[in-house]
Amino acid sequence: MAYLLGLAGGALLVGLIIQQGAGQVAAAVANAGWGIAAMIGLHVLRFLSDTAGWTVLFPKQNRPRLRTGLWMVWLGESAANLLPAARVGGDILTARLAVLRGVPGIIAAASMLVDLTVNVFSKILFTVTGFLLLFVATGRTNLVWIGFIAELIGVLALVGFYLVQKAGIFKSAAALASRLAKSSSWQALVDNGEALDNTVRSLYGQRTRIAGCGFFSMVSWVIGAAEIWVALNALGVRASFVDGFILESATQGIRGALFLVPGALGVQEGGYILVGNLLGVPGDIAIALSMVLRVRELVCGIPGLVVWSVVEGHHLWRKQPREEKSVPGMKRDLGREGTSEGSWRQPAWEVAVTKEKRNAE
Repeated sequence: MAYLLGLAGGALLVGLIIQQGAGQVAAAVANAGWGIAAMIGLHVLRFLSDTAGWTVLFPKQNRPRLRTGLWMVWLGESAANLLPAARVGGDILTARLAVLRGVPGIIAAASMLVDLTVNVFSKILFTVTGFLLLFVATGRTNLVWIGFIAELIGVLALVGFYLVQKAGIFKSAAALASRLAKSSSWQALVDNGEALDNTVRSLYGQRTRIAGCGFFSMVSWVIGAAEIWVALNALGVRASFVDGFILESATQGIRGALFLVPGALGVQEGGYILVGNLLGVPGDIAIALSMVLRVRELVCGIPGLVVWSVVEGHHLWRKQPREEKSVPGMKRDLGREGTSEGSWRQPAWEVAVTKEKRNAE
């Protein structure tokens, strides 16, 4: 499904470029050199803000350093922007990287879930503000009402997601899986689900941390609006910061509604053309604006994917089993699993199955 949507979005993108004039779009992008450099600098600030908002949720004893969290957020966004994994896939990768750096898995997962919820809430506020500014700037109420209805649906979905987290969905889901599998060996999953539920509830009870996460999340969205403002001026458009705010917020709302399209191909460009026309931005400039943003995504994202592959490769290399050498005169270390043959340790899941068979006998 994602690939079909990606193909459809790519076809829409090509069609829009041809419609607006490929030569004019290419010329505008070529003249925006300094703007791309400035956008990269602003995006680094956005990485810092996202990192601060995420890490503030951690207990002090488990909190990654800012520079450590920075490269985790960078790699997560690189995957989210350039791979067909959507935004959630990038968040999951960020949590995984935290675990590889020694953060307990329960804390990493809980902080990721809470950060995602707060981020979506701040995005809704950001988008609603943008639609209000669009109404003030243009007097058009039809798009504003459409935007408000879409955001209302988003709010209801977000409230439902929050209530589900507070109700303890993970323990219930694990318990259901355990009953369907009809195996007591799934009890550990149930226990972990309960621990995750308790950690999530505890984080939502930390109002100062939640407020800090929301503040840095909103700062991140405003920095994104500043990127659009810089790009417009680099493309030769005399735009105000409010114009950049409206374009970014409205387009983010459109991207959120059509989040299943990988990389928002065609969706982002159509949003910039639609909203840009209301603000007096020519269609070819709106397409060029989107292309400049995609260049910035590639400049920041491709090195991120390379670093991620190196990190994963190093982790897999360290997990490779090593042959245990027996030393004469010393007792062989059989490990906790108690394997009695060969020099390889028995995997934990095999131990659980063996114990279960013994109990049945």
